[in-house]
Amino acid sequence: MDSIDKKILTLLQQDTTLSVNDIAERVNLSTTPCWKRIKKLEDTGVIKARVALLNSAKVGAGVSVFVHLKTHNHEDLWLERFAESITGFDEVMECYRMAGEWDYLLRVATKDIESFDRFYKKLITEIDGLTDVTSSFAMEEIKFSTCLPLNNI
Repeated sequence: MDSIDKKILTLLQQDTTLSVNDIAERVNLSTTPCWKRIKKLEDTGVIKARVALLNSAKVGAGVSVFVHLKTHNHEDLWLERFAESITGFDEVMECYRMAGEWDYLLRVATKDIESFDRFYKKLITEIDGLTDVTSSFAMEEIKFSTCLPLNNI
């Protein structure tokens, strides 16, 4: 990946609706080589998807909750089932297997506390083997970004 690819990625992270012509102009390429670079970035998996970012409050998912999970079960089969179950929860925006005190961290988006309570009850009912679940509610979003830093790559 060279500096032109990084510029293309930066532009796409900021606005995926830019036309190939606009991107090419901004990175000083003609349209066809720019399109080929974008296509290669997609084909190699550097660009996973092009999406619209929604305002969570305006679509009824304005409550962010961080859920920490512990389990005593670390077998591959359990992890497969856990991952399959977690992907079935629309409220789960992100899920990470962690090092340290907690085994998993979820970022959950819900409408309100009552909606989260329904999610919580479903989570602890459907996923066997959880030994501890604790939640922290975000009071204020100070920074939210989907733009990865590319200057140190």
